[in-house]
Amino acid sequence: MDLEKWRSQIMRGTLEYCILLMLQKDTAYGYEILQRLSNYPLLSSSESTVYPLLRRLLKEGYLSSMWQETTEGAPPRKYYTITDTGKEYIKLLDKDWDTLNKTINELKGE
Repeated sequence: MDLEKWRSQIMRGTLEYCILLMLQKDTAYGYEILQRLSNYPLLSSSESTVYPLLRRLLKEGYLSSMWQETTEGAPPRKYYTITDTGKEYIKLLDKDWDTLNKTINELKGE
């Protein structure tokens, strides 16, 4: 059994949802999102995974972005914010996630 392959498949299917949930609570820039994800080992991701996902979510209208100057003299940061369309999308994902959890728990006999 390849546990890492299984984990990778789970991450691929849920990373979008988790990023939207994070951004529903607060705006964040890309590196900050990566850092937050690293707090959850199963969701820990690389830049090559997260940044294309953020670009796709922007293109689909679920996120908006804005550049903000930093006070430390570092380059400006691109902050991501969830849109109203993104909030509606989360509601749909919530329903599917709840149904999936219920189904798994039933199959486990819980």
